[in-house]
Amino acid sequence: MENVKLRNEKDSDYRSVEELTREAFWNHHVPGCNEHYLLHIMRNCDAFVNELDFVAEIEGKVVANIVYAKSRIIGDNGEHYDVVTFGPLSVLPEYQGKGIGGMLIGHTKEIAKELGYKAILIYGDPGYYSKFGFVEAENYDIRTSDNMYAAPLQALELYPGALSDCAGCFFEGSVYEIDEKAAEAFDSTFPNKDKQSGLPSQERFIQLVNMRKPR
Repeated sequence: MENVKLRNEKDSDYRSVEELTREAFWNHHVPGCNEHYLLHIMRNCDAFVNELDFVAEIEGKVVANIVYAKSRIIGDNGEHYDVVTFGPLSVLPEYQGKGIGGMLIGHTKEIAKELGYKAILIYGDPGYYSKFGFVEAENYDIRTSDNMYAAPLQALELYPGALSDCAGCFFEGSVYEIDEKAAEAFDSTFPNKDKQSGLPSQERFIQLVNMRKPR
């Protein structure tokens, strides 16, 4: 899309971006969602990377957002390796499937590289993120924080060989550990929306969560 403008998020965008994040994720993984609350608390956490907080704008309307937080791999050799994690990556439903999410990923991964990070690690659907060069972290012997291989744990090296000696466990940071009661209280400040269950995207999420195996 030629008319998409990418820029850093501003303070004045915060509420509208939280609203679009809520719309993007509502009933997608579970009935309702908490990604807008996650975004709300991320901006004030020490791990938040301001330089990688971008929105996509079309004719003055913000339609998508990507945010990153610092994370790390604790290597089997005892070393700590700094990486970054993005999410939420939010695109308004009516603008999904048009390549805007990919534009945000492509733009910010170059900045992350310039900032000196080794790699981007995320939890996401391999069927989607493989399009952007992500591979299963198992390829680098990188496991979850509880030492399991998980297909949704995806890794993208920011330069060749960046993860070749980083075998270990990935820790995405405490900000991703959501307080459900706090999330519900925050959601109550938004217009009421119906929660639905049994949707195909929710079934896919459950399938992904279960794609784990012992080392």
